[in-house]
Amino acid sequence: MPARRSTKAPAGAAKVEGRLVVTQIRSSIGTKPKHRGTLRALGLGRIGKSNDLPDRPEIRGMIARVPHLVTVSEEQTT
Repeated sequence: MPARRSTKAPAGAAKVEGRLVVTQIRSSIGTKPKHRGTLRALGLGRIGKSNDLPDRPEIRGMIARVPHLVTVSEEQTT
């Protein structure tokens, strides 16, 4: 059996990720079950609720599924 490689990045190669603020602006009533599940996965559940998430492809893909229910703004890091 071959040795397994580590999937962790080297200690010196810390990746700086941006942040996204996702806010639910419309109700999930009447939407498809997958859309409701996506909102729950984003940490949302009611109108006006916001969540601060890392700017990663997985999160961007979830947002792309429900663009009609949420607004997205990029958090400024200084």
